[in-house]
Amino acid sequence: MLFRNRIDAGKQLAAKLEHLRRERPVVLALPRGGVPIGYEIARALGAPLDVLVARKLGAPGHPELGIGAVADGGASFLDARIINTLGVTQEEISRIAAAELVELARRVAAYRGDRPPLDVTGRTVILVDDGLATGVTARAAIRSLRTRHPACVVFAAPVCAPQTVLALESDFDDVVCTAEPADLYAVGIWYDDFSQTTDDQVITLLRRAWREEDERRQHEASGVRPDPAPPSKSGPPPPHASREGTISFEVEGATLEGTLSVPDHAIGVVLFAHGSGSSRHSPRNRYVAAELQRAGLATLLVDLLSEEEEAIDSRTRHLRFDIGMLARRLVHATDWLSKALPDLAVGYFGASTGAGAAIVAASQRPDRVRAIVSRGGRPDLAGSALSLVRAPTLLLVGGADVEVLELNRQAMARMNGNVKLEIIPNATHLFEEPGALTRVAHFASSWLFQYLTPAERTARTESA
Repeated sequence: MLFRNRIDAGKQLAAKLEHLRRERPVVLALPRGGVPIGYEIARALGAPLDVLVARKLGAPGHPELGIGAVADGGASFLDARIINTLGVTQEEISRIAAAELVELARRVAAYRGDRPPLDVTGRTVILVDDGLATGVTARAAIRSLRTRHPACVVFAAPVCAPQTVLALESDFDDVVCTAEPADLYAVGIWYDDFSQTTDDQVITLLRRAWREEDERRQHEASGVRPDPAPPSKSGPPPPHASREGTISFEVEGATLEGTLSVPDHAIGVVLFAHGSGSSRHSPRNRYVAAELQRAGLATLLVDLLSEEEEAIDSRTRHLRFDIGMLARRLVHATDWLSKALPDLAVGYFGASTGAGAAIVAASQRPDRVRAIVSRGGRPDLAGSALSLVRAPTLLLVGGADVEVLELNRQAMARMNGNVKLEIIPNATHLFEEPGALTRVAHFASSWLFQYLTPAERTARTESA
């Protein structure tokens, strides 16, 4: 992989655009995936950030294949070669375009609200996306952008198809890419994490960028250079994962490994307890971990079984249900975190049988573990620990996961502390349905951020 995620890609791309700083550029990002990258570039160059909304027109029956695009402002681009090859009719094009224009208008309203677009007249504009494949959205975007009379437009993306870069050179004043692999295949394969960017994330980053730009202008007007921005008091700090590494420790004769990621200005740390044959490499857990990092939470994804034990468990399936052993190892990892990150309160994110182990471990470390989230978990396996745990606990269960939902309701009835059950409609046990895991990440992030912030810890201490 070339990039860990869009944040990493944005930082790498920003370095290649540093020469434009002296031109005081404007950064326009193509939502949704281009916005996290555009945010990193704007922040690095001290430039204002806005969006330019464009929508791909997918071929009938093959929506992933772009036959053209429409952009905010009414501009459009149609790829005549592909349209003729596929035999797409004008009626079909009109129908597809009409649907995309409705979605385009919704996004413009959601992202920008009443705020007018940035004035780019006579400015150098950096148009950003998370990758360049066919270039149809870029072509529609540049047609819209040229009507606003910028002095110069540079298209920038972390990974680009070389043939498309050549094709766009006549449309843009420059095209800047971090990498141009000969065989692109798909943009997403060049990212370790290419999970979908949500509307909420776009809005959050835009609001943050606009606030930072307003502060920058105030400082410039006063002739004072601003200090580096401190973490926000009212929300998550800027989403920069600055430290990440693999850790290992010995426990009960087994060597356990984990991945520790610590964002700048982290306000808490979340320890993941995997279960039922999963591991720290699980795409679902890694996706949720990335979202927690965006919220300013450090994460430790640790394997509670050694490689040898995992090999045994893959055949017997009994170690994953040894809740006592898993809980002891989770306590050991918690104690390790207490030494490694002593200023950060700990939260647990447990999945499947790992959720049962998390509740048992939390009951044994009540002064350290401040919140728990269970995803499709088996809290019922925690037994007598259910009545002992005091950490606020959020149970996330799929509405279609009928058996596990009933087990969660039974477990909830045995808990005495602050516990909430959140049902994800129509989701099954692994939350593989479109949007289901995004909702899991949203609920988990909100819950853990609420109970792990220093202000919350202070309030809890004062009330004790």
